[in-house]
Amino acid sequence: MKAFLTLALCAVTLSLTAQQTDTRSTYQYRITKTQSPIIVDGSADEPAWQQAGKIDKLMNHWPYDTGEAEARTEVWCTYDDEFIYVMAKLYDNGDRVVQSLRRDNREAHWNSDNFTFIIDPFNNKQSGFFFGVNAGGAQIEALMNVENGNTNFDENWDNKWFSEVKSYADHWLVEMAIPFKTLRYNSQSTAWGVNFIRGDMERNHYSTWTQFPLSFGGVDINFMGTMQWDAPPKKAEGKVVLIPYLAGSTTRDFQTEVQEDYESEIDAGLDAKVAITSSLNLDLTLNPDFSNADVDQQVTNLSRFSIFFPERRNFFLENGDIFSNFGSWQVQPFFSRTIGLNNGRQVPITYGARLTGNVTDNMRVGAMNVQTGSTEELASNNYSVLAVHQRVLSRSVIKGIFMNRKGANGDYGRNGGIEFNYVHPSGSWNNTLRYHLAETEEQLGDNHYYGMSGGYRDRNLRMGWALDVVGKNHETELGFNPRLYNYNAETKEVTRQGYAHINPWLMYRFLPENPSSALNQHGIRTWHMAWFNTDGSLNERRHGMAYDFIFKNTSELNFNRMFFEVELPVPTNLIGGDRNLPVANYRFSDNFVSYSSDRRKIFSTDLRLSYGSFYNGTKTGLSGGLNMRAQPWGTFSVNYDFNKVKLAEGFGETDLHLFRFNTEISFSNRMFWTTSVQYNSQAENYNIFSRFQWRYKPMSDLFIVYTDNYGIDGLNIKNRQVVFKVTYWLNM
Repeated sequence: MKAFLTLALCAVTLSLTAQQTDTRSTYQYRITKTQSPIIVDGSADEPAWQQAGKIDKLMNHWPYDTGEAEARTEVWCTYDDEFIYVMAKLYDNGDRVVQSLRRDNREAHWNSDNFTFIIDPFNNKQSGFFFGVNAGGAQIEALMNVENGNTNFDENWDNKWFSEVKSYADHWLVEMAIPFKTLRYNSQSTAWGVNFIRGDMERNHYSTWTQFPLSFGGVDINFMGTMQWDAPPKKAEGKVVLIPYLAGSTTRDFQTEVQEDYESEIDAGLDAKVAITSSLNLDLTLNPDFSNADVDQQVTNLSRFSIFFPERRNFFLENGDIFSNFGSWQVQPFFSRTIGLNNGRQVPITYGARLTGNVTDNMRVGAMNVQTGSTEELASNNYSVLAVHQRVLSRSVIKGIFMNRKGANGDYGRNGGIEFNYVHPSGSWNNTLRYHLAETEEQLGDNHYYGMSGGYRDRNLRMGWALDVVGKNHETELGFNPRLYNYNAETKEVTRQGYAHINPWLMYRFLPENPSSALNQHGIRTWHMAWFNTDGSLNERRHGMAYDFIFKNTSELNFNRMFFEVELPVPTNLIGGDRNLPVANYRFSDNFVSYSSDRRKIFSTDLRLSYGSFYNGTKTGLSGGLNMRAQPWGTFSVNYDFNKVKLAEGFGETDLHLFRFNTEISFSNRMFWTTSVQYNSQAENYNIFSRFQWRYKPMSDLFIVYTDNYGIDGLNIKNRQVVFKVTYWLNM
């Protein structure tokens, strides 16, 4: 604990010398209204572009953050009553990398030649919008938010906007048209935050309009410039969007005792988006359908606790940070997958409503209510969530959340909490204080969760700290807190056990200045985690150290060593052995090396080798992947994970295999076919997931989805489903 407090004090001391970079006053762009029409066609011929102000250069951001970018970029902006227009010329030698044409693909966007336009319409450094395209024309749009001083973006937000990309011998050209009704903004404000980011894959460089330290991501909200409007943008017209859907499916469960034929059904539902004000939006859903959501990527789990699978349903993802931006690592007060899903199986949702946005420039609110139907195993439930974020000081936030689940049988669960997230004006350090309570029908005590977490960064050094204290009765029915629950393999019972958790970590990067160096960065990482029981005794600790080499050609090499000590609180069986691991103290270690090759090449690989002790035995691991790109229309990858666990005699041994094959074919940047084949020996499941998507009109889609699940013993089929779904975006 003394080391933890010393680390936190050190970060506070370092922050006192931090220099604030006020890029919003240094970089200013005046946007003027066009009097002539613009056609989004990838051409710069319109007179409006000749009259618009030009940004004639971008600045280096990564791997260097000084000087002008080597590859020239020019940017223009203008607007009319309906759209903000952006045009960019990105000069190069004509040899471009396009990883994929599929829209909303985060990895493919940043690993392709790309251009991104980001804006903060409220100019408050708390949230914003992200619009990007790669050199093949694939779009990605996202909502941006700040969490613990870091700017994140959620590409699952979907909305209508337009872009066109054309390639020329010495440059490629981007035109964007973003409707005002797509955005949330203060129609009285004439100053918006703005930045432009370019990814240049020939050099593996990223450049930005504003210049700021490379220790901050290129989309960091704190380091935007200012877009000065010649007049306040008018309020957007068209306040209601209706998105009806029609879906059909045919399904067969082959595991029932009585074999039945395929069951078919037709269903329909409706989503609606209502602009209450220019900054506050109401989302409604009636009988929602999530059959087109991506399949979860399988993983091997050799821990004692449940693993985290991310949310993939759009209704819960849009503006989801307002509700989910609470808690800390593996203690999340709100986790939307607890609604409408039970052990991976869908629970029908009858309706849902979500109000999100700004009520003032400095206050964001979120209110959500969802009603689920009943199943053979579960009664119906109503879920309500209310969250408020109030900006204080220059970048800090006070936020609160309240959650309530009420069952049809009268049972309930409630959680609430308040947090203060301080972010230094420079963004160099942050710290969050939090306090949460849980309430159930039993009215149990010891129902608290409180703690703090934060971090510090400069050009070379990053460090962080966390402290969590969780009472044994802090049940998060709408959250995720797996370590609270301990499964006794002998009694088959689950007991709750409170704990305290500390986690200091540190990373130092060396930045070679020699232009002939093959390295962009290299450096050391170390992290320390410990969990203590409520009486102060040790529950578990982990210590790790790693050294990383990040090369100019995008490849990476990592060396890692980890040490574990576990005071096993209950008899545990991790691999299905004949004997359970008894309550005892276990010390073991793991050593591994990983390598990923140049991702710009047609063929790229990933490799990871590990070996170490594991409880009272040993564990050997091998994982590898081969990726192939048929630019720009196809990507293909094969991944294999192998773990060989051999415990002491009588406690069992096993070989665990995890195989994944993924293919993605883009017939255009509006028509895609993705297929995933997964084999997981631990879950005893073999899965095929194949999805065809055609965006036949902006924001209107046709999906056809095929899913098969098999057992691994003779490939006996478990279930099969074929789904079609049609959505249509209708502006009212």
